Parts: sequence; structure tokens; C-alpha cells
Amino acid sequence: MLNKKLAVVVAPLVALSASANAADLADLTDAVDFTAVSTAVLAVGASLAGVYVLWKGASLILRAIRGL
Repeated sequence: MLNKKLAVVVAPLVALSASANAADLADLTDAVDFTAVSTAVLAVGASLAGVYVLWKGASLILRAIRGL
């Protein structure tokens, strides 16, 4: 019971002291450039969408040919 009360009192104090002494990581995050990665991810997504459209189109054409 005492441990729970102590945790309720100590937890906010620890959080406040941690936020006051937080490290500044702006130099690291500013040095990273994700434009090439996002372009690659979009290119892969577009390629997969193209393959899906081709697959569905081919199956539609084959279904139409079988129906004749």
C-alpha cells in the first residue's frame, strides 16, 4: 500500500525532472533526409498497384474470351 502511494507521488516528479533535462536531438533529426526513402516506397506501391491492375485486366479479358 505504501509502495503504491509512493509511486503516485514519485512518478510525476521523475517525469518533470526528465523533461527538464531532456537531450536536444535536433542535430540528429535534422541530418536525416527521408525524401529518397519516401520516393522509393511510393514507387514500390505504384508498381504493385500497376501489377494488380494488369492482373485484373488480364483476368477480365480471359473471362470475356471464355464467355464467347
